[in-house]
Amino acid sequence: MIEVLKYESNYKLLWDDFVKRSKNGSFFHYRDYMEYHSDRFLDSSLLFFEDDGLVAVMPANIFQNVLVSHGGLTFGGIVSDQKMKVSLMLNLFEQLIAHLKTQGIAMMIYKAIPHIYHKIPAEEDLCALFRVNARLIGRDFSSTIFLENRLRFSKGKRWSIRKARRNGLTVRESNHFRAFMLLMKEVLQSRYNIAPTHTGDELSLLASRFPNNIKLFAVHEGEDMLAGVVTFEHQNLVHTQYIGATDQGKKVGAPELILDYLVNEYGSKKKYFDFGKSTEKGGWYLNTGLVAYKEGFGARSVAYDTYEIDVSNGLAKLPALGSSRDIIKNPRH
Repeated sequence: MIEVLKYESNYKLLWDDFVKRSKNGSFFHYRDYMEYHSDRFLDSSLLFFEDDGLVAVMPANIFQNVLVSHGGLTFGGIVSDQKMKVSLMLNLFEQLIAHLKTQGIAMMIYKAIPHIYHKIPAEEDLCALFRVNARLIGRDFSSTIFLENRLRFSKGKRWSIRKARRNGLTVRESNHFRAFMLLMKEVLQSRYNIAPTHTGDELSLLASRFPNNIKLFAVHEGEDMLAGVVTFEHQNLVHTQYIGATDQGKKVGAPELILDYLVNEYGSKKKYFDFGKSTEKGGWYLNTGLVAYKEGFGARSVAYDTYEIDVSNGLAKLPALGSSRDIIKNPRH
């Protein structure tokens, strides 16, 4: 029998240790990452026990009587270890829904962990989502390079990299997160009229907590930063959280130089190089210029899915014979 408990601070060590040895957890599932913006989210994370042993955790917050997994993260979802199997996950979801009903929660928003973040296959939750009649409400797309079989950079990207080298530009790691985030703020404000997810102080704090995971690479001309890329390193992949450049930096190919450096630097260390999403509004709007830029480096699409679960439904029963679901299972060729 699965027991569902709400996270409390005394579970911090247990939570973090489980995430560390999980098959699909990332460093931003650690409590020190999740809680840097605790003032913005009412935490309602959950732990799942079977026979007194922890079998899964789920980052989550409450927003207007809806459980969101997790509003402050790109994705939340069930974090599990290699002991997780389909039958256990179905049982877990059954108890999760029962728990939410007792708490008066009417709806759950579930952001599944994309497969590129899995250390080993970990899509048992997708089976359970299907069985609870979860509705797909968002499908964002991230652009990702499969480093073991890289596609060639576009002609334009290769030209920009050569130009940067002719100008004597070089890439170096930097700790000037505040200066870079000021650059990013100007870029995002002028282009899209939006602000970065993190402030310079927040990113500096997170980098101090996770120095092996959060890094800044930059190109300078004298004392001026021309371009920078903030990377989030996970076990399987490296993710570019921010890419920004001044007008002068773009003219001399500084961002392309950094990205070429990083793709080659991580080529033998990671499985994927992930640029992040180029979609908005749950995937309904595609920033064609942004995705084309990323695809110029040989990146191709990976889905980031978001589901809505009506807590009143519970696990679905098997469909009657002859239904449309049987046609899906048994197509006629």
